[in-house]
Amino acid sequence: MTIVLAGTFALTACQSSSNPEVQARNSEFGCIAGTVGGAIVGGLIGSTIGGGTGRVIGSAIGIGGGGYLGNRLACG
Repeated sequence: MTIVLAGTFALTACQSSSNPEVQARNSEFGCIAGTVGGAIVGGLIGSTIGGGTGRVIGSAIGIGGGGYLGNRLACG
């Protein structure tokens, strides 16, 4: 999973064009990929915390926090 996300970010960073429409689309894709990727990684990390109800709460907090951090990093 981590390798797929790293590859996605690497490919997003490599896409460049002088066309403003293409740049905007690439930027939007990177923003979405960062948000979703962060949520996935955060959820996986959060699910390792606790057991039972604690695991569910940890996953929810991880998804929210990871999505937020991924969005902030990818979208600027």
